[in-house]
Amino acid sequence: MKTYKNKIATVVFSLGCLAANAQQAPMFTHYMYNTLSVNPAYAGSRDALTITALHRSQWVDFKGAPTTQTLTLHSPVAGESLGLGLTASNDKIGPTNNTAIFADFAYRMKLNEKSKLAFGLSAGVNIFQADLNRLALDDQTDASFQTNISNRTTPNVGFGLYYSRERFYAGISAPNLLENKYSKNNLPNGNTLAGNEQRHYFFIAGAMFKLSNNLDFKPTTLVKVTSAAPVQADVTASFIIMKKLLLGAMFRTDDSFGVLVGVDIVDQLHVGYSYDFSYGLKTARYNQGSHEVMLRYDFIYSSKKQIHSPRYF
Repeated sequence: MKTYKNKIATVVFSLGCLAANAQQAPMFTHYMYNTLSVNPAYAGSRDALTITALHRSQWVDFKGAPTTQTLTLHSPVAGESLGLGLTASNDKIGPTNNTAIFADFAYRMKLNEKSKLAFGLSAGVNIFQADLNRLALDDQTDASFQTNISNRTTPNVGFGLYYSRERFYAGISAPNLLENKYSKNNLPNGNTLAGNEQRHYFFIAGAMFKLSNNLDFKPTTLVKVTSAAPVQADVTASFIIMKKLLLGAMFRTDDSFGVLVGVDIVDQLHVGYSYDFSYGLKTARYNQGSHEVMLRYDFIYSSKKQIHSPRYF
């Protein structure tokens, strides 16, 4: 049993901070509603003050599995040519916890009557903690787990480009450009174990196709690239029924597949839920899938700020 716990601890810790060959950025099935967390150029794109909250419980029943929360808010300012936003997130994996707070800035320019291009910058801090002393190990003298990390605060910056039309968008971004070091341990064999942030690059895209008066088709994708790890892509196909109800299916390469459901309670409030099930991970046999809950609300203060055309993204 102790050996089994040791393996779990090692897997979880590696996913959390020390895997130079693994992806670190949290994954979201509702990525299409969480765009600001990966691309600062998205700020202000909904032409309203938009607040989005998301909670993800990953790999349910797997001890030490990731749980992640994000809260984003953004709005156009200065005649809608500028967008400002704030992104806060908390990502807990086993004995590790990473909290991030970033300010987002976007400059939005009109390419023509139907399309816009935005340039985005973000700046903020990551606060990382690792309580390694509470792990059950076969070898309590393992140098990899001897040093706790307490409130390790590191600055970071990001950039993004975001192109949008009424029924299409695409963007590229790198939300954390700096590869800060969390820790550095000297191992008995003479090697060095370093815990670093890994730079990730994201490509996002989505479209909306009108099938009938009461049915729309909404395909979206998010592609994540980082060094020394396979490219990972999310592909989602959703149907919008009566402009109120969303039903969709998702596929994540080498990881999982799942379903989404969402509903517009009122025009300004959208509530969503998703469930995805691991198929390609070694952990798949030990967990009961992943759950997400998402809320998004658009504040529109005056008749001048009414949204005359739908905001599909």
